[in-house]
Amino acid sequence: MKIILFIIQIVLSITLIAVILLQQQSTGLGDTFGGGGGGVYRSKRGFEKTLHLFTVAVAILFVIAAIASLFVH
Repeated sequence: MKIILFIIQIVLSITLIAVILLQQQSTGLGDTFGGGGGGVYRSKRGFEKTLHLFTVAVAILFVIAAIASLFVH
């Protein structure tokens, strides 16, 4: 059972990395710390929203698998 959880964690971690890298980040270093112009908030739509929700779901599953592996002997 521990091996299955370990494999699930590996698959989830690779998936999480891939999904995070797929997200489009157009913010530069200046924008990260509050610099840069045009600080207009925009909502996520379409594929971007779906990708964001999938990222959250995979992250939650990864945390659940990590916690479950603590209790499996």
